[in-house]
Parts: sequence; C-alpha cells; structure tokens
Amino acid sequence: MKKFLAALALLSCAASADYENHAKTPLLLETLRDDYGFSPADLDVVKNALKDAKKLPKLIEKELNNKEAPKPKPEEIANFLPDWNDYRPIHIYPKNISNGLAYLKENAAWFAKAEAEFGVPPTVVAAIMGVETKYGTYTGKFRVLDALTTQGFDHPRRSPFFFSELTEFFAFARDANRPPADLLGSYAGAMGFAQFMPSNYRWLALDYDGDGDRDLWSAADAIGSIAHYLTRYDPKRAWHRGEPLIVPATVADSLKSEVPRNGKAADQRVGALLKAGVKPAVPLPDDAPVGFIELRRGASREYWLALPNFYAVFTYNPRIFYAMAVTQLANELAAAQAAELTASSAK
Repeated sequence: MKKFLAALALLSCAASADYENHAKTPLLLETLRDDYGFSPADLDVVKNALKDAKKLPKLIEKELNNKEAPKPKPEEIANFLPDWNDYRPIHIYPKNISNGLAYLKENAAWFAKAEAEFGVPPTVVAAIMGVETKYGTYTGKFRVLDALTTQGFDHPRRSPFFFSELTEFFAFARDANRPPADLLGSYAGAMGFAQFMPSNYRWLALDYDGDGDRDLWSAADAIGSIAHYLTRYDPKRAWHRGEPLIVPATVADSLKSEVPRNGKAADQRVGALLKAGVKPAVPLPDDAPVGFIELRRGASREYWLALPNFYAVFTYNPRIFYAMAVTQLANELAAAQAAELTASSAK
C-alpha cells in the first residue's frame, strides 16, 4: 500500500506530457531557427529535450502562490495589507546574517572589485544572494527544462513570459554547450547563485573571474553579475553610487488614506509628503524622489521612504516584501560588520 501511495504521489507531481508535439512547439522551433540561428542539429537537441520534459503542475501552483505576494482571503480583499512579520523571518534571522558575514569575508576581493566597478555595496550584493539562494547553498532542485516547459506551455496567466524564457533557455544551453536536461534551478526556471532567468543570464551575466565561462554557480561570476544587473537592467532605475535605499518615517494622525503607498517607483516628492504628514527620520531635500512604504507589523504599522536604490532592487523582483527583505538583510550585514570592527578595535 505504501508503495502504491508513493507512486500515486509521484504521478501527481510529474504528469504526462507530449511537449514535442505540443501546438506551440512549431512556433518555438521556428523562432529558434529564424531568430537564434539554430541549425538542424541544434533543433534536434531541442526536440529530444522536449520529448524528455516532464509536466510539473506543482510548479505552476508555487508560482501562483508566491510568498512575496500574499493573496488575501475573499473577506480581506477591500483592506488587505499582508503582515511583514510573516515574511521577514524567512530571510532575516541570525544564521542567515552570520552566514552572510562569513560569505562577505570569504569573497572580499570579488565584492570589492564589484563595488569599485559598479558602486553597489558588498552588503547589498550579498543580501540579494542571501535572499535568493542563501549564499549559493540552495540554487533549486528542479530541472530548468521541466520548469520552463510546464509554465511556458501551460501557465494560465504568464505563459507568454515563460515561453519566451524557454526559448532563451535553449539558446543559453546551446551557447554554453550544456545539455538542457542537466541544468537545475528554481520552480520558475531561475539559475545559479544569482537566480537569473535565462534571458538575463544571456544578457547580463559576467565572466568576472576571467576563466572563459560565465558561470553563475561560482561566487565570483555571481557577485559581479548581480552588481552589473543593478546598474544595467533598467537605466531609469539604475543603482545610484553612494546613496542609501530607505529612510524610516513617521506619520501624523491626520495622514489621509489616499496618499499613495507601496508603489513600484520613486514617483513622489519629499516636500509633498511632508505637507501630507509624513516625516523622514533624517532631513531630505524637498524635491528628492521617493516612494512611501507602509508595512503591517501585527496590529501596528511601520513607515519608510524608499529612495531610488530601493527601486533598483525592485528590478530584480518587483515586490515590496522582496526589496524590503534585501534592504533590511543588507542593513543587518552592515551592522554585523561594524560590530565586528568595533570589537576588534577594542582588543
């Protein structure tokens, strides 16, 4: 009976698929041939990979129920604000901070090189890696082939996006001379310590250690590539060297509910928010562009002014919880570094 139940569970996770003969497959093959220069031999590799691909419906379920974008219950929709206390401990906890501190020391030369070249502090780059893969210790257990065929062909809402990434994945595998079935990643098809989707891997990954391979499963290439990404992905939201990400704020009792908050860009001005009853913890120029962030912490509220660098992190993952997790983990890492320096100086 146990063997039967185990087999049944396996079937529920890996459903039968015939992606080689799927209705969208001719478009995929035509695009790879016409836009990416795939030869007949290259296309045979793709066809064999599609024949081998497994349909994993659980990956679509994971994507639809992303923890960074909590879904309200029907009765909560009108005034739903997810609780930051539920998400913060996933990434900001003592072990993740101590591991990050060790990772910063182990790879100090690469972090220093990336900061000098791109202006992104080591703690921010490390925090992204700490949130994404716990500093490269967990880069995903799913075949990227299965993740992207499942979601590219069968996702109910985002099929076009994942179909495009599937196309880029086959181009990446060909150019990197890697068998498509061998690469493991996240449920969404992101790869390496930096968790780049295939299109971004092909566009923004760097060979930072100069070994001739853009390998995001290596610390050096991942560190350089993350810093490169933050400065290159979107010029309008590129990283600003030497500037912070957020500033704490308080609000007046008279703050009106219609003041925009938790948006996706620094599209407000400090002066206007001051008049509305929002006060930053440190003085900021009236014309400084910011976003107004409200986080629920149980029964209370926490407020921040998000500066442009916060939205540079947004280009990596456009969700408030994600960007705030990276920001606060980076701050914790910086505080841990300062504490170590103080302790060392006192000896």
